[in-house]
Amino acid sequence: MLFAAGTDEAALAFIEIGALILALALLSRFAGRFGISAIPLYLIAGLAMGEGGVVQLDVSVEFFEIAAEIGVLLLLFALGLEYSDNELRSGLRTGLRPGVVDMLLNALPGVGLGLLLGWDPLAAVLLGGVTWISSSGVVSKVLSDLGRLGNRETPAVLNILVMEDLAMAVYLPVVAALIVGGSLTATATSVLIALAAVTFILLAVLRYGRRMSGLVVGGSDEAFLLTVFGITLLVAGVAQQLEVSGAIGAFLVGLALSGRSEERASELLSPLRDLFAATFFLFFSFQIDPADLVAATVPAIALFVLTALTKVATGWYAAGRVGAAPKGRLRAGTVLIARGEFSIVIAALGSGLVDGPDLGALAAGYVLISAMVGPIVAKFSDRIPLPTRLMRRRVPAPS
Repeated sequence: MLFAAGTDEAALAFIEIGALILALALLSRFAGRFGISAIPLYLIAGLAMGEGGVVQLDVSVEFFEIAAEIGVLLLLFALGLEYSDNELRSGLRTGLRPGVVDMLLNALPGVGLGLLLGWDPLAAVLLGGVTWISSSGVVSKVLSDLGRLGNRETPAVLNILVMEDLAMAVYLPVVAALIVGGSLTATATSVLIALAAVTFILLAVLRYGRRMSGLVVGGSDEAFLLTVFGITLLVAGVAQQLEVSGAIGAFLVGLALSGRSEERASELLSPLRDLFAATFFLFFSFQIDPADLVAATVPAIALFVLTALTKVATGWYAAGRVGAAPKGRLRAGTVLIARGEFSIVIAALGSGLVDGPDLGALAAGYVLISAMVGPIVAKFSDRIPLPTRLMRRRVPAPS
């Protein structure tokens, strides 16, 4: 264990952990002051402290490895919490077509580049997931900061985010089961178990969500927090034993909560999620050699430019369906450019693959660029000139 070796080692571990958490706090404050996402800063900090970095960690690596695992679980739990029965029905009813367009335009470039680089098809599919999913956290913050929550195009943006989250409910269990590998029969069984569990929970949320959440809603905040956190870790551990990703188990726990339990869990667990998620981003880039990141710079920039254009096209199409004007359609597209937390989660799933190091470096570079450049482009999107023929085009009626 970490502190079993003696007082000196324990003291050094406390110093390392405390110093790194304080560093993360300073980076978070810096990001908040300038209105940017802290995720790229956490990734840069991890690069500086990992293999080939300027600072070498000694005895605290084990702590951050476990904390990073908990961070992934809480991120996926929070993703599951975002679903309510009304949002599920609304998202499926109004966002299906834009969601399919979003997947085709933004996942295929990542898959294509992975195959062009000679990667294993599964690693290429994971890269497709990295380029597909916009950062709901960054997008929501940009919409709020720029005062666009009441804009005509904003419901189209939110529908895209909901459909991406719904798609992850299928995508993540499938790729997690494929990564575990094994015989064809074992892999197929893992995929079927994961999909059956997700389908069952989704249907249960739609029909019995409020009754299910009522089972854990009582008690003090302390008891509620311990109950939800304990169930999340327990289910994740059981899922891992069944060779289904523990992250998917945590996602299903979040999915099973709705109504009052959902709101309370989100409020109480958010600080805990943010703390452990920060350690996850730190530990993810901690494992990347900066030399690999440099080698991935050109592909990351090329992929960012291509998928920035495809996200703009996605937002343009989706906002057009709700009757937004050309400038509104452009705003919808540019605000979706930023990728973030779940792109890194997807890349982390593939860390054990043969092409895992290359995938991790490319994903880190890609997220660094998109999370920093995306909000800037969104902020100044109204200043981007549009061709006269687009400005004069009649705005379609909402469909």
